[in-house]
Amino acid sequence: MSRRHGLRGAWVLRGVDLVLPAHTLVRVEGANGSGKSTLLRLLAGIDAPAEGRVTERPRTAYVPERFPVALPFTASGYLLHMGRVHGLDTAEAVRRADRWLTRFGVAGHARTPMAELSKGTSQKVAVAQALLAEPELLVLDEAWTGLDTAAREELDHAVTERVAAGTTVVFVDHDPHRLAGSVDVAYRLSGRTLIPAQAAPPGPRPVRRVRIEAVGPATLPPELPGSPAVERDAEAPGRIRLTVAATHSDDLLQVLLTARSPWHITALAPAGAPPATETPPGDASGRGQPGAADTVPEPEVLREALAGPEVVTGGRRSTSGGTEAGHAPGAAAPPGEPAVPDALGHPVRALMRCQAALLARSQRWLAPVLLYAAFLGVGVQAGQPLLDSLGYAAAALLPVAAWLTRLCVNQEPPAARAVTTAAAGPVRVHLAALLTALGCTLLLGGAATGFVVLTGAPVADDRVTTVPVPPAALAGLLATACCALLGTAVGALCARPVLHRRGWSLAATVLGVLLALVADGSPVKHAVTDLVAGSGEGTVRMPLMATAGALLVAAAVAGGTARLAARRE
Repeated sequence: MSRRHGLRGAWVLRGVDLVLPAHTLVRVEGANGSGKSTLLRLLAGIDAPAEGRVTERPRTAYVPERFPVALPFTASGYLLHMGRVHGLDTAEAVRRADRWLTRFGVAGHARTPMAELSKGTSQKVAVAQALLAEPELLVLDEAWTGLDTAAREELDHAVTERVAAGTTVVFVDHDPHRLAGSVDVAYRLSGRTLIPAQAAPPGPRPVRRVRIEAVGPATLPPELPGSPAVERDAEAPGRIRLTVAATHSDDLLQVLLTARSPWHITALAPAGAPPATETPPGDASGRGQPGAADTVPEPEVLREALAGPEVVTGGRRSTSGGTEAGHAPGAAAPPGEPAVPDALGHPVRALMRCQAALLARSQRWLAPVLLYAAFLGVGVQAGQPLLDSLGYAAAALLPVAAWLTRLCVNQEPPAARAVTTAAAGPVRVHLAALLTALGCTLLLGGAATGFVVLTGAPVADDRVTTVPVPPAALAGLLATACCALLGTAVGALCARPVLHRRGWSLAATVLGVLLALVADGSPVKHAVTDLVAGSGEGTVRMPLMATAGALLVAAAVAGGTARLAARRE
């Protein structure tokens, strides 16, 4: 793949070929301005290559170098929204958010507004939103920047855990010793292309995954730290093999050994070592068995548990680890155990919920809504002919729709938008912004139509001919929908990714709104004209064709701008 700035700008990357397998930790090096961040944004799906393509991208999470604090959410509220975008239900998103805030030592700031967080605390929230998703591809663009020493070490542990669980992790960091000895492959950007860098220094590699063999009851405890992969012996259901990240092995052993019906540990070895021979149940330590406890240093919790029952109060136990039911994310859950969400579910709906909350909390909606209320207050009077008032209310909604659309498309800070785009894709993110604006406009227009129906006089302009209220209300709603759809289309064409400069965007919006109102062939002009003409004749004309035309135009604009968003952020 290749990437350049603009249509004819200089090439940043040229002819990059890269394969990223699972269970791999990849480091990208290079001088400032060499294109490291550009490469990571391409891998995360935030930007698209000018040439070439990225294929088979899995579920992705991204952490930028600088995360914005200018978000109108609390720390936990933001993590909840991002958890939903990644496909988690509310309860699971809350649980994982609490877990990661606790691990990074910022649980006390869970209800603190993001705008009041320090740079380091805000960066911890950015890291937490990526880790709570348990992604298959984790992209870290200098994610350690701004973190304190303890948080950097915790992030190191978290990265190791994710790689052990099968995640591909690609990272950039200025510290050349970051995760030294754990990197599987390193690349250097030089001359706009990617070349292999010096391999990690030789030496013993840390044990990433541990295999625990145990004998016990047929049912596992309800929660197992680290979400271990579970293998059962077909002939002996009570004999199991658990494979878990080494960082969770102590917690997992303690849960097994302190269960109501304790398990007997028969073997403990690095994952990939030959399975241990069967050990008599009475020898819970597994000592003397090949590939068992003498293969890896015996965890502290196992030594304490074998020493006596005081381990029940002496050890530490995870209360929030991983996924429930002791099976790997994305794997089929055993009968009777809850399945872990392994798909995006309904990302557009979650994105719309997040966009609506962002719009509401930012209070940017106040200006267009108050302007619309002022229009109605001046142009709609009690006792006026109903169809005339409905036409005025619908026409006044067009600029409000364009304004709200520009707000929804542009309201996220660039770094926050990059995070959301990596999670759900640029097309979904853009469509969610447009649908949120359209939904808000329709709600506003529906309320205005109801107000007009209640206060207007059901008569024609001659004040004699009676106009039936239900058909008039339906015609008004159709005209409102027509104006909302076309206004959304105008706003989409006058905002990112079509127009980035604010001055050009504002001027184009004003011009687009005027053309939509007065140009021949405009669906809005036909819909409003039908209402006004019907008021003069005393008949109700349904603007069906105009609304259908506006729907087609809005769908075409939404599809085109969404595709452009995937190419030009």
